[in-house]
Amino acid sequence: MKVGEAIVEILKREGVDVVIGYPVNHILEYAARADIRPIVVRQERTGIHMADAISRLTSGRKIGVFVMQLGPGTENSYGGIAQAYSESVPILVMPGGYPRRLAHVQPNYNASHSMRDITKSAEPINVPADIPSIMRRAFSRLRNGVKAPVLVEIPNDIWDEEVPEPLAYRPVVSTRSGPDPQAVVAAVDLLLEAKRPVIYAGQGIHYARAWPQLRALAERLAIPVCTSLEGKSAFPEDHPLALGSGGLAFPRTVRHFLDESDVIFGIGCSFTETSFGVPMPRGKRVIHGTLAADHINKDLEAEVALVGDAGLILDAVLAELDRRQVARRSWTWVADEIARVRSEWLKEWMPKLTSSEVPLTPYRVLWDLQKTVDVSRTIITHDAGSPRDQLSPFWVTKEPLTYIGWGKSTQLGYGFGLAMGAKLACPDKLCINVWGDAAIGFTGMDFETAVRERIPVLSILLNNFSMAMELPIMQAATEKYRATDISGNYAEFARALGGYGERITRPEDIVPAIRRGIEQTEKGIPALLEFITCQELAVSRYHAFV
Repeated sequence: MKVGEAIVEILKREGVDVVIGYPVNHILEYAARADIRPIVVRQERTGIHMADAISRLTSGRKIGVFVMQLGPGTENSYGGIAQAYSESVPILVMPGGYPRRLAHVQPNYNASHSMRDITKSAEPINVPADIPSIMRRAFSRLRNGVKAPVLVEIPNDIWDEEVPEPLAYRPVVSTRSGPDPQAVVAAVDLLLEAKRPVIYAGQGIHYARAWPQLRALAERLAIPVCTSLEGKSAFPEDHPLALGSGGLAFPRTVRHFLDESDVIFGIGCSFTETSFGVPMPRGKRVIHGTLAADHINKDLEAEVALVGDAGLILDAVLAELDRRQVARRSWTWVADEIARVRSEWLKEWMPKLTSSEVPLTPYRVLWDLQKTVDVSRTIITHDAGSPRDQLSPFWVTKEPLTYIGWGKSTQLGYGFGLAMGAKLACPDKLCINVWGDAAIGFTGMDFETAVRERIPVLSILLNNFSMAMELPIMQAATEKYRATDISGNYAEFARALGGYGERITRPEDIVPAIRRGIEQTEKGIPALLEFITCQELAVSRYHAFV
């Protein structure tokens, strides 16, 4: 059995049915022979983003896999792997490597050395007989503990070597750990003592599939729930106790209830302080439930720490409430206050959300999009900057894993690969990415990948002919050089690459165009709807009470 055959056989045993890559990496060829679907992208970063979405939308049950060539291909991949690391996403990355005699000769790029800071582990294959052990370590790290990318480097001079048979490999075990029982008691004491508790739920809820437990706790104790962007859709946002999600932009309900709280129960989150997350108010009593012990007290002081799987933590808390026979609390006053704050906030934003101005406001486009699609059967994601901040506060999720949020790091062009990966993981869903004219400049050529590989996603492009987030700074500096002005006809671009493209300029055409775009995706054709928008700078953001 050759090296490539052994690796692919292990991938099959671990349930991998898609390998994404950029040639030359012979895993793509061996995968095709073994009836694993190979997908070849236009650039490495997009492929890594696709693998990222596969892992997220299966809660890590299926691991996204990306392979690339040695040297430049591996170097080009750095940003995508770093993004997955910052967002705690388990993907298996298998770059080619220089021949073993050159691997450690500078300045040759050595991925297993250079990428250790952005992976959970990075290991080269030096001896073919070690492949079962190396892959066992890799998948064990992917399936257990804190989520992160894992890298296995394949030297370029090893492909023709033999792996001993029979192949000694079984799928790895997946484990879960639970919290300290004494900490559970302390956490319940604090929750029952609290007058205005708030739950802040993160991506750990998705990985644990702890959606029912989260809802049960919120309803049992009448606790309002907000989520991080990564955790968005972990709690139904049309629920009376839902506050929405917090990123750089967020609904007023999130800010109001966090600031007014006396206890914050963070569950499945890191509380990482970032430019792209909702600022946490200081001086609150904090219960921190996380899988990563080293996240405790990292950014926010915790009075009680619950270390373990988010589902097991919530199970333990609910069991302790049962043991104490704690009665179900009334939601009325909490739900009424949430509804009042949300109503006031939406009233403030409704002029933009329903505006008939030309050029279009992006808020009108996204508001109409939400009213047109079946939100429960749609997976949506966004790009960096304006699309993220204009979408996330107002999009109301109803089912788990219907929104791919992110924000600890931020890469232009990230959303398109996520949408394609989402479609691979969930082919029965409408998969949408929202991006701007700056982002399409980074990963737009992979629209051709969507066409060629028959991945019918719907792209909503907000084209304001400018990198809008930089606009105030650049305009204030000078009017002589308009360095943020960019241009392009992206509907024509989509058509030239074999997909469906349409440019929309009038408000009355928004909904019909969206329906036409959806029809095209149902026929198996990727669609790009280019909406000509104003240079919108308003963001739903409110200062934290410290």
